[in-house]
Amino acid sequence: MPSPRPHILFIVLDTQRVDRLSCYGYPLPTTPNLDAFAAQATRFASAIAPAQWTVPSHASMFTGLYPSEHGMVQSYSVMADETTPLAERLREAGYYTAGFCNNPLVGVINNGLRRGFSSFLNYSGLLTSRPNQAGQSSGVIGRYRQWFKRQLSGVMTKLQDAFARSDWLLALSFTPLMVPLWQTALSFKGNTAKSLDDAANLLINRGHTKADQPIFAFVNLMGTHMPYHPPRAYIEKFAPHVLQDRDARNFLQRFNSDVYGWLAPLTGALDEEQKRTLDGMYDAEVAYQDALLGSFFDRLERAGCLDNTLVILCADHGEHLGEKQFMGHSLSIYNELVRVPLIVRDPRQRLGHGAVPEAVVSTRRLFHTVLDAAAIATPEEQALSLLATPTNPRETDYVFSEAIPPQNVVNLMQRRQPELVRDRACDQPRRAVWMGCHKLIETGSDHVELYDVQEDPQENLNLSAILPENVEALQECLAAFAGEIAGYGAAATALRRAPGYDDPEVQRRLQELGYLED
Repeated sequence: MPSPRPHILFIVLDTQRVDRLSCYGYPLPTTPNLDAFAAQATRFASAIAPAQWTVPSHASMFTGLYPSEHGMVQSYSVMADETTPLAERLREAGYYTAGFCNNPLVGVINNGLRRGFSSFLNYSGLLTSRPNQAGQSSGVIGRYRQWFKRQLSGVMTKLQDAFARSDWLLALSFTPLMVPLWQTALSFKGNTAKSLDDAANLLINRGHTKADQPIFAFVNLMGTHMPYHPPRAYIEKFAPHVLQDRDARNFLQRFNSDVYGWLAPLTGALDEEQKRTLDGMYDAEVAYQDALLGSFFDRLERAGCLDNTLVILCADHGEHLGEKQFMGHSLSIYNELVRVPLIVRDPRQRLGHGAVPEAVVSTRRLFHTVLDAAAIATPEEQALSLLATPTNPRETDYVFSEAIPPQNVVNLMQRRQPELVRDRACDQPRRAVWMGCHKLIETGSDHVELYDVQEDPQENLNLSAILPENVEALQECLAAFAGEIAGYGAAATALRRAPGYDDPEVQRRLQELGYLED
């Protein structure tokens, strides 16, 4: 008798840097619980996010497409009607699909990322939503309250949509008077503990599901996103100087309230104490979220819920904390943003517990992996599943990532610091391709960087002048991927797989340089 289709638990650690997890080599004990989980799972050594920020990265994980293919590259972008996202495919196949989301760009803005979910709980925004699992109110008063909440929720959603799509409202929200108000009112980072508790309740108690119906649970956690307000116990462990040093506390307070500073590049490097403060507070947030995840996994394991559950744990992107004078995750395509953690626990052990695959993989393939686990992938989709054996050889040859600047952020920077936009090419799309040990970054049409990411993961030594033939070959690969379409990135053109990559001359050059096997 065939085993039942597995439950699927898809956890996105929003803004989680891979190099701050101790299971990925970080020397501080930030993630003991994830370390233990990874030891019983498969930890991918080199997972690459298709984009540097929330909307395009989530859209890629939900559709299997690169950003220039799905077109969701701006805060005002909406998923195309003809695109069928992951949750919709699973619901049509009989899964109960539930979202537990702490990021307003995914859970509040009406951009199509919620399509296909039978239940979607939002823990951030001006009005959190708790459909289905909150229970139904009875009586006239209860029904009136529900009607009023629906009406108010609709108004608030339109208001938050307006802020996401309006340059003027965005600029207004970043004024000193507005920042404390909206950070508090929007419950910006949501409620990690509550969302994990609700997700566990669904998987354990199976409320609102049919008998033997498999569950797909998507969870987005914002614990490591700015601003930084971890519990005191974690500050004492990872940033004790903040409790003792008034200058450090003043800097942190200014940082937490300066939302524009989360977006724009720095005009000068952080000093040693500022960097120490940000690193320590970020680590404290990582450790606190790890503790909550540890309790969550322990509860599921004690209830036997992990026996037939595929667990995917990843990040949508990382975070700059002053490296290369960048902050946040709006612009760059360096490893601090696009190399992300990816841990997969497969109950059928097709990947091997404790395995650490070294091949570079794109997190867009999580779409194919989930469909494969649910036994609804097409042959073409199954070939890109991370569970497939052997993995698709072509995908392991190359991986792409795209950093198309959020236009409303660029517009805001143009008004405040136009010289910074010019000097740091903040308005230019950045694209990267990984082949072999090399990563090529192309900014706009006239600036390239080449790094050996195995020997130099921090991307400190630009090899473009030393290895011009490698640069030329990888540029041809990027050009094939982009399709040489006018207005690439700015128009969010819906590209398909660029046929130029299969050009015999491109293939020959890549083979000569050792990127492809004969």
